[in-house]
Amino acid sequence: MRRDSSEDRAQKPEALWKEEDLLDNERVTAMVLILRTSGCWWSKKKGCLMCGYNSASDSSIDLSDILAQLKVAIGRYDNEKFVKVYTSGSFLDRNEIPLEARNAVMDAFPSAKSILFESRPEFVTPEELDALPDGRVQVALGLESADNEILRKCINKGFLVEDYVRAASLLKERGIPMRTYLLLKPSFLTERRAMQDTIRSIAFAAPYSESISINPLNVQKDTMVERLWRRGDYRPPWLFSLVEVLKAGRGLTEKRVFSSPSGAGSLRGVHNCEKCDASFIEAVKRHSFSQDVKEFGDLDCECRTRWQNDLRLQDVMRTSVDVERYLADELLFD
Repeated sequence: MRRDSSEDRAQKPEALWKEEDLLDNERVTAMVLILRTSGCWWSKKKGCLMCGYNSASDSSIDLSDILAQLKVAIGRYDNEKFVKVYTSGSFLDRNEIPLEARNAVMDAFPSAKSILFESRPEFVTPEELDALPDGRVQVALGLESADNEILRKCINKGFLVEDYVRAASLLKERGIPMRTYLLLKPSFLTERRAMQDTIRSIAFAAPYSESISINPLNVQKDTMVERLWRRGDYRPPWLFSLVEVLKAGRGLTEKRVFSSPSGAGSLRGVHNCEKCDASFIEAVKRHSFSQDVKEFGDLDCECRTRWQNDLRLQDVMRTSVDVERYLADELLFD
């Protein structure tokens, strides 16, 4: 039996907030609900190298707990047209979200025109799509990269590009809008290779997607990436790199390509320097709605030289480590 404090935690959502997003080309307020669940099945088996979301999971959480969390969310619902429901794993995994809980979520937000949830592709099946109670859903798939070698060696994603294509094709066949998530700069990639991979992945995912979200890697606690980062073997991507990817994406597709980066401006998240982080982050936010690359027109900073040196030195040294940090340590102890 759970202690009272643990039971209270199990019956409260992991997080709940409101944010702006686009729905049918209209800027709207979206309600974001993160349910605390028993956890992602892949995380329990092996897990992605960068993902720390399962730390919020609890294997003892059951249907009654999820329904209690949903009740909290309903109390905060203010007829938002767009609702996003996230878990640490897959909304379509019945071991994580029982069918009764799934149906309750769909019934909980009557004014919503669209309810977006995430799933791994293995759970996107005709059976699970047939069980969805209405046609308001959007599905988000975390492809991360359209390169199988990167999925296997740099992310440990647990599925291949072919699995994404099967799931995405089924969603397209059913007329269900899909948002694709791409990861900018997985571990073991140089800054330049990471940019190139994300740009290629945008081109690959665009035909299947209604929108594409670029997610710069945010170093989460108790992950393999955090270990690499702490010892200087990984640096989160530069904001310069994110801007270049977004600009390139705009030229590749008419689909919406945007970014709402977690931890932006911190050492664990996508960042440049203290002088320019805020202006770059604000420009990325504006671009996410306007889709106009002119939002980036006036951006610059003296740290651009450091970014360019990072690109050049990683290429020359054939390494993906945080070269700037290693050189600083070398000078410090020289």
